[in-house]
Amino acid sequence: MTEHTHFDFAKLNERERYKLLIGTVIPRPIALVTTVDKDGHPNAGPFSFFNVLTHDPAIVAIGVENYSDMRFKDTARNIRETGEFTVHICDNALVDQMEICAIKFGPEVDEMEEAGLATVPGQMVRSPRILAAPAALECRRHTTLQVGSAREIILGEVVGVFVRSDAVNTANLHIDQQLMDAVGRMGGHTYARTRDQFDTKTLTPQEWENRKAVETLMAE
Repeated sequence: MTEHTHFDFAKLNERERYKLLIGTVIPRPIALVTTVDKDGHPNAGPFSFFNVLTHDPAIVAIGVENYSDMRFKDTARNIRETGEFTVHICDNALVDQMEICAIKFGPEVDEMEEAGLATVPGQMVRSPRILAAPAALECRRHTTLQVGSAREIILGEVVGVFVRSDAVNTANLHIDQQLMDAVGRMGGHTYARTRDQFDTKTLTPQEWENRKAVETLMAE
């Protein structure tokens, strides 16, 4: 039997809890989030504390760690000011440019321009859409949860989504995962590609009973 080591989070500091969480909750999808401030200046930043929570209503969540002196990061401030943001799924081809967007530039710097990312205006929100991304979810802020002195979880309702046309079947809405070529965040600065895939099926109770019966017969 495999042995496990237990860690009591009450006895760990912030950095130790962070290291254990990012090393165990893997891989995490990456949201490359674009926003604009109240004056229309664009911003982009990646967040790996991100996922979809429900489809009805369609809600995604991003976890934002602001500055320790309580100042908001550009993404959090812009979403508070405009109530809008766009989540881009990051694929393998976007990794280098995504990392440029992670640089802590000042609010006057357009990360997308620095990274050489072509954009178009959003369709249902004001935040720009990055053309190279395989998918873009246009969102309006639903709820902001303050979960710590400098941490918040932003829930956004997806009001529209763009998917690269060769990766989606418009008849049945099936999305080709290989063409999406998404990447995920592992621990530290390590990423994982999603090219190694496999299929499995959740059985019905009757199918499970049938399988057990067959295995019993084979064991006799």
